[in-house]
Amino acid sequence: MTPATPATSAIDEAARCSYQARHLHEPLAGTAPHAVYWVLVEQPGPWGRDALTQSHLAPDFGRALTDWASTAAADAPVRVGVIRRPGRHADSLEGITSRTVLIAASGPEQNQLQIRRVDDAREILTWDLPSLMGSPQQETNGTNGTNAATATNALLICTNARRDQCCALLGRPLAAQLAQQTGASNTQVWETSHLGGHRFAPTLVDLPSGYLFGGSTASTRSVDACRGRSSLPPPAQAAELAVMRQLEWTHPSPLAVRGGDGGGDYTVTAPDHTTFHVSVVQQVLPPRPESCGKARVPGISWRAAITR
Repeated sequence: MTPATPATSAIDEAARCSYQARHLHEPLAGTAPHAVYWVLVEQPGPWGRDALTQSHLAPDFGRALTDWASTAAADAPVRVGVIRRPGRHADSLEGITSRTVLIAASGPEQNQLQIRRVDDAREILTWDLPSLMGSPQQETNGTNGTNAATATNALLICTNARRDQCCALLGRPLAAQLAQQTGASNTQVWETSHLGGHRFAPTLVDLPSGYLFGGSTASTRSVDACRGRSSLPPPAQAAELAVMRQLEWTHPSPLAVRGGDGGGDYTVTAPDHTTFHVSVVQQVLPPRPESCGKARVPGISWRAAITR
């Protein structure tokens, strides 16, 4: 194959959704998916665009898992996906007898990560998430898998190439880098399927905090690279991040956020009980592709201003 010329490479890069998002300075705040619970199932090998139904998982199980997530925790949103270890991915199931399942609760009243091993992933469809997350991690139960590790947090980097090429091109090197950095620490690093917002690639989620990060400085997990806390709806994410910037915090940490879910006025309380009133309004962005190869469409963002 003839190597691409520098001009061709530049054009290819400029066509990528992540390149255009960066050069349009599309805001990150308020772009995290809304999820209180996260359930990630280990699935080595290649993934299709919809990794739950286009991988070595049985497609009917992938569809059932999606349906289960819609009712698994009453009114609390649940996000499901698949994960695999960083590195090369052989197209084989040889030696796979059980799977790791990450379960995280990232809400204000529950902030917990459990890592379990299951012999049959269909067990997940019988789980009651609020009850499960209320039990100690070390507890073992035949219907809930068995405790597999004592890691205190997990970093999941989107590498779902069939969903968007930016996630593979930018996400896989970051996953390898973070896996090497964490080493034998209490942090596990995984590649994960679609996290939403691949134009912010590389994008990652830190569990159980639920904070998502994106862009060229995602690895710093700083306030400037933060997309928001998943347990909050998008406008509330923007309100929380505005107060963190006001406080000159370097890294995000949960604040008490109260107010309307659809935007408007929010009250955000700092650890020292200082109260901030934040006004959040929706803005229309210039047209840009939401994914590589798609047509340009106007976007939206959330502008947060501290009023007093």
